[in-house]
Order: sequence, then C-alpha cells, then structure tokens
Amino acid sequence: MRTLYQKYKPHYRENLRLAIPVVISQAGHVLTQVSDSVVIGHFAGTIALAGVSLGNNVFIIALVIGLGISYGITPLIAQYNGAGNKDDCGRLLINSLFLNIAGGIILCAVICLGFGLVLPYLGQAPEVVEKARPFLLLLGLSLIPMLIFNTFKQFTEGLGFTKQAMQISIWGNVLNILLGITFVKGLFGITPMGIRGVGYSTLIERSLMAIVMGIYVFRSKRFKEYLQSFLWKHLEWKSCRELLRIGMPVAMQYLFEVSAFAGAGILIGTISPAAQAAHQVALNMASLTYIMASGFAAAAAIKSGNHFGARNFEHLRMSAVSSYHIVIIFMSLTAIIFATFNHLLPWIYTSDQAVITIAAQLFIIAAAFQLFDGTQVVGLGVLRGMGDVNIPTIITFLAYWIVGLPVGYVLGINLNWGVKGVWYGLTLGLAVASILLYWRFRRRATVHRS
Repeated sequence: MRTLYQKYKPHYRENLRLAIPVVISQAGHVLTQVSDSVVIGHFAGTIALAGVSLGNNVFIIALVIGLGISYGITPLIAQYNGAGNKDDCGRLLINSLFLNIAGGIILCAVICLGFGLVLPYLGQAPEVVEKARPFLLLLGLSLIPMLIFNTFKQFTEGLGFTKQAMQISIWGNVLNILLGITFVKGLFGITPMGIRGVGYSTLIERSLMAIVMGIYVFRSKRFKEYLQSFLWKHLEWKSCRELLRIGMPVAMQYLFEVSAFAGAGILIGTISPAAQAAHQVALNMASLTYIMASGFAAAAAIKSGNHFGARNFEHLRMSAVSSYHIVIIFMSLTAIIFATFNHLLPWIYTSDQAVITIAAQLFIIAAAFQLFDGTQVVGLGVLRGMGDVNIPTIITFLAYWIVGLPVGYVLGINLNWGVKGVWYGLTLGLAVASILLYWRFRRRATVHRS
C-alpha cells in the first residue's frame, strides 16, 4: 500500500486540489433538491413530499440533458489550454453560452407545456399530481438561469479554477433553504405557499447564482486573455458542432442513468405514495453521493483533457487510475454511513413512520451500489477527457435501459418484490456500467500507450 501511495501521490494531490471544490459545487445541484425535500417533508407532509418526488423525477430528465450539453465545453477547454491555445477558449465560451440559453428555453417549454400535460397519465395518485404540477412549472423556469451558471462554471473549471463556483453554490443553497422555509411556512407576513414555495426559492436562488457567476468571470483579470475572442460575431456552427459532439453524448449518458432512476420512481409511484416518498428520501441521499462522485469525475475529465492535449499518455493513465482510487475510498465511506445510519437518515426528511421503514431498507441497497455508482461516473469522466463519448453512451444505454430498469420492473412489479425489487434492478445496471466502462478505459489507455 505504501509503494502504491508513493507511486500515485503527485496525482492524488493534484486531482484532489481540483476535485474538492468541484465536488462541493456539483453537490449544489442536488442539495437544492435535498433542501426542497427536507423543507416539504417536515412542513407540508407526505403527500406534498410525494409531489416533490414526482416533480423532481420528471424535471431531472430535462435537467441532465441541459447539464450534459453544458459539460461539453470543459474537456475541450482543458485540451486547448493544455496545448496552449487560449484564443479558441473564448470562442468556445460564446458558443456554449448561446447553446445553453437556447437549450434552456427549449427544455423549459417542454417541461411547462409537455410534461405538465403528461402527469395525470402516469398512474400516480391524483392528489400527488395536483401538488407536483405548479412545482414542476417553477423548476422548468429555473432551468434557464441554472444552465447560464453552469456555462461559466464549466468554463472556469476547464481552466483549473474551481473554488469560486463552489463558494457561489454554498451560499446559493443557504439562500434556497431560508427562502424555502419562509415561503412554505408563510413567515414574516407572507401567505403560506406550500409546495410552490420551494419552487419559487429554487428559481430565485438559481437566477442569483447565474448573475454572480457571470460577473465573476467577466471582472476577473485571470480570464481576460481567454476572453479576447468572446464576441457575438464568433457565433458559428463549427464551434457549436464541436461542443455538441461531446455535449450531446454526455447528455445522453446522464439521461440514460437518471431517467432509469426517474422511471423507477414513476413505477414505485404506482405502488403507493408512501413508497414513492421513501424512494425520494433514499434517492436524494444517493444522488448527493453520486453528484459528489461526479465532481471527482469532472476533475478526472479536466486532467485527462490536459494530458491528452499535451499527448502525455503515461500521466493520463496514472491520473485516471488515481481518480479511481480516490472515488473508491470516498464511496466506501458513504456506503458505511448508509448502512450504519439507515434508520436515522430518513428522519432528516420526514417523521412518517411508514416512509421511514421503507426508506431504511432502501438505504441498505444504496450502500451496496455506492462503489459501482462512483466508479462508473469516474470512468465516464476519464473517457470524456480523452474525447471518447460515443461507445460510453452505448454502454450506459445497455446498462440502465436493457438491464437495470427491465430487471427492476420484473422483480418489483411482476414478482411483487415492491420497491426493493426495483432498486435491485438499478443496482445491477450500475454494476454492468461500472465494469464495461473500466474495460473501455483500459482498452483506450493501452491503444494510446502503444
């Protein structure tokens, strides 16, 4: 172990320096949903919590499509910066901003006009649908400023500056919690808004985060040399196509995994509102550890992009392996926490004993799949940094939609294992993705070394 540590020590240090701020800022995306669920679970009851679950399960599909497209800029910026090509960085930023604003508007329209009409036909309890619809509309509006924030965030992270987005995310989540409690409970003379209150708090939080992040990028001296080409006249299909070449497969990778969990939530909603609320509780915590692991993956993508741009394939391989080591240790710790405190963690969200009993069982399953979840997302990050996105996209589709969700449906619904059966299927899907993506990385690393 000591020999292994000494061998990878420089890469551990460099990856952690990049990753820790990214982990915290990435967690901001899920902490918004966590805080919404906590506030609603304690102040508005189980039906409202199930409504938040349904709204988030639908919204998350549009969210990951938008996030995936915005992630396309990071490995490209890292590669250009590694090759000393600063002029194209500003050109990429203006085109990425355009794509994300346009994508945010389109996705918002789909959520507001499309998903709202579909909700009554998903087999959910009518009272849950009634709660979810206004919450979902507000989440849709919040997607536009969130993608603007993410454009600037991914640009700065691609250049190795990760702390500022972290700080903005922290303060944004504090604001979201305070506003959520104020609006839901109706403090300071405000009329109680119930589930709509957390929708408004999320919209305000994300709008302010976008404004602050944009001001930081344009006023900081460290980015001036990269922004010389940030001009509207540089909007061009060539750069947009380059961003989409990576961004769209990344979006599909996230979509296949997250939509499988969202689809599982809809399946579970046909069992009972208590089962759906318990799924939301366990999934919130599992999503938090997943998005934190994706912070390590983002750092792995940046370093892989740097080394790939500099054509230093030995350092690329060692950096990638060190990222695998880091995420395995981190997810092992979270697995221990889930297994040890499985009966206590649900109390963060609700005091409903029926929900707590089901969620406690799901936390044991979540503990079992932590390692698979962490290693598969790091595998995606490493391959993304190398520009390898198409085969990993096929792998994620096979893992989650050919294996994970169908097996979950058979076990949970056909064989009547309930919510646990659905989660067993999802665990199998994560294991398949993890193994195949690691195999793909080893194969690609061997090809480049030769």
